[in-house]
Amino acid sequence: MRRGEKVYYVKDFIQTVPLPSPKKIFSELEKLGYKGQDEARRAISLAAYRHVKRLKQMHSGNTPRADLVPRPNSVLMGPTGCGKTYLIELLFGEIFKLPFVIIDMTKFTESGYVGDDVVNILVQLVYAANESIDIAECGVIVLDEFDKIAGSYSSARFAGQGTTKDVSGFGVQRELLKILEGTDVQIPLDFGFSSRGPRALISTRDISFFAVGAFSGIKTLFGTNEAGFVKDIDQNKVDDEAIAYNMSQEEADDITKFQLFGFLPELIARFNRIVPFSPLSRDTLQEIIHLKIMNYKTEFEEEGFLLQLDPMIIDHIIEEAKKRQTGARGLDAIISKHLEEVAFDLFGKGEQGEITLTVESGKVAHTVKRRA
Repeated sequence: MRRGEKVYYVKDFIQTVPLPSPKKIFSELEKLGYKGQDEARRAISLAAYRHVKRLKQMHSGNTPRADLVPRPNSVLMGPTGCGKTYLIELLFGEIFKLPFVIIDMTKFTESGYVGDDVVNILVQLVYAANESIDIAECGVIVLDEFDKIAGSYSSARFAGQGTTKDVSGFGVQRELLKILEGTDVQIPLDFGFSSRGPRALISTRDISFFAVGAFSGIKTLFGTNEAGFVKDIDQNKVDDEAIAYNMSQEEADDITKFQLFGFLPELIARFNRIVPFSPLSRDTLQEIIHLKIMNYKTEFEEEGFLLQLDPMIIDHIIEEAKKRQTGARGLDAIISKHLEEVAFDLFGKGEQGEITLTVESGKVAHTVKRRA
C-alpha cells in the first residue's frame, strides 16, 4: 500500500476494529482466562478503549488530533508473573487485534545500545503490521523490563542481582523520549536493521506505549521515615497469601521515586497513568492452575489416559511458585516438569488407563493403572 493511499486504507482498517465498552472489555478478559488484578484490569481496559476510540475519532470521525485526549501511555509495575504483559497480549492480540510488539528492553542496556538501535522498536512494530507503516502508526508498543534501563546514578539493586543498573540507561532513556514525545522518526525503508540505505518516516503521535517492569529495587531507596514507603511494602512481604510486594496507587504515582530510582523525570512524565499490579493471591493462583491443568488433562485424554491429581498437588505447585518468585509465569514449567516422566513413558503407545499424581514426603509421585 503506497503512502499516498493512507487515508482510505487506515480508515477502512479502523472501521473493522471493535470498540466494546470498558466494562465489556473487563469481562471479556475474564472469559479469555485472565484472573485477578481487578483494579489494574479496569485501568488498562479503559486505556485500551481510549486508544481505539481515539483512532476511530481521527480516522472515521475526522476529528483533529489537537481536539482529542492524549494517548493513554501507561506504566505497569508489579512483581514477575502477575499478568502485566499477558493482559496486553489479550487486549490487543485477541480483543482488538491491533498490531503490537513486546520489546525486551534489557538488550538495550546489556551492550549499551543507543541511537538508531532504539528505532528498531518501531521497525518491529511495522513487521507486526504486515509491513504497513500506516497501520503500524495505530499500534501499541510494550516496553518490557522497562525498569532495567534506569540510570546508573541510582544505587538500587534488582532483586536477586549483584550489579547496579546499566550505565547506558540514560542514553536509552533519551532516545525513547524522542519516540514517546510524538514525532516523525526515520526507519529503514526495507525494514532491515542497517542504518544505511533508503529510509521512510513513521509517526509515533498515535502509538500507545506501555512500560512494564517489576521495579523490585525501588524499595531499597527509602528509609522508614520516608512517608512510610518501605514500611508499607515490608508489611506485605511474601507469605501464604501473596507473592512479592504490594504497592498503593499513591506510592506508584509519586514520580520523585522514579527519579531517585534512576529515571529522567521528563521520560516518566510522558506516561499519564502509572498502574500498580498486586501480587497474585493463593486463590488466584489456584484458579490459574486449574485452568492450566485442564489443558494437560485434555492432552492426556487424547493419548488414552485419564489424569487425576490429588488436591495437595495444587498447594505443592503454589509453594514451588513462591520459592521461585515467578508468579503465574512459571506455573506451566512447574506443572510440565511433574508430568514429563509419565508422559515420556506413555505417550504414543496407543494404551489406555488412568494416571494419578500425589504428593509423598514433599515430592510429586505418580501411579499408572492400565486398562486391558
